[in-house]
Amino acid sequence: MSERDEKLRQADETAARIEIERWWPHLSIEAKHRVLRDLEAELDEEAIAEIVVIAARSGRPDAEPPVRLEAHERDYVRTQIEAVD
Repeated sequence: MSERDEKLRQADETAARIEIERWWPHLSIEAKHRVLRDLEAELDEEAIAEIVVIAARSGRPDAEPPVRLEAHERDYVRTQIEAVD
């Protein structure tokens, strides 16, 4: 697969995923803590299940939940846990 084809494949996968802005604010505190333990790790089954429910409630029932956070998603999470002055 060419580099261009790989980039297109990744773009298609990203478009099919539910946006973190839709699910992170609604994720349970317990699930957030588990995700925050290691932002590079795969998400656990319970967190993924919560994301699926959140996606359905937000009008994206066919959206793919993430298995692992992408770089921009990790950045988003970090901005959500920083103290605001």
